[in-house]
Amino acid sequence: MQHQYRTVVAVNETYQEGYSYSLTAPEGKGFDPAFRPQLTPKELLALGIFGGDYFHEAPREFPEDWFTNVKLSTDGAHPEWNYFGVNASQPLAVWQRKGWIYFEDPKGWFLWYCRYFLGRRIPDEDNRQIRRWLAMRRHITQLQKACTRGEITCQPRRRQALLHWAYDTRKL
Repeated sequence: MQHQYRTVVAVNETYQEGYSYSLTAPEGKGFDPAFRPQLTPKELLALGIFGGDYFHEAPREFPEDWFTNVKLSTDGAHPEWNYFGVNASQPLAVWQRKGWIYFEDPKGWFLWYCRYFLGRRIPDEDNRQIRRWLAMRRHITQLQKACTRGEITCQPRRRQALLHWAYDTRKL
């Protein structure tokens, strides 16, 4: 099912209730020029991220087809479900303690990215998240120094962590 462009999205999910946001850009377009993710939220979910523990059920705020054949867990993370088969996540409590969670996106960066991809724009928060995304590039440099190109089993935790940030390390 193709996601229909809507002006306002009402969120009533287990992770956030009574919240709504406006879509001001077309889905998958109108990104900040500095932000060039290599994978879409749908592709990330299909590859396996967060051990199936980011969303416990397919959120109604996002297109149904993003969750086709995606494993979602209600009993904690399953690292073996991740593309690289390892745990590369920190608990949400760590993200909260470090101030990485914006009140409008209580689950962090990936929730922000899903909403940004749909067309929501919050300039200050978008700039903050894009700066965080850009900062992850240092891990790509470290991966390239440590691994031979195409050696997909080299540094799987770093590769999985970068995958969470929409960097496709399968190509490095």
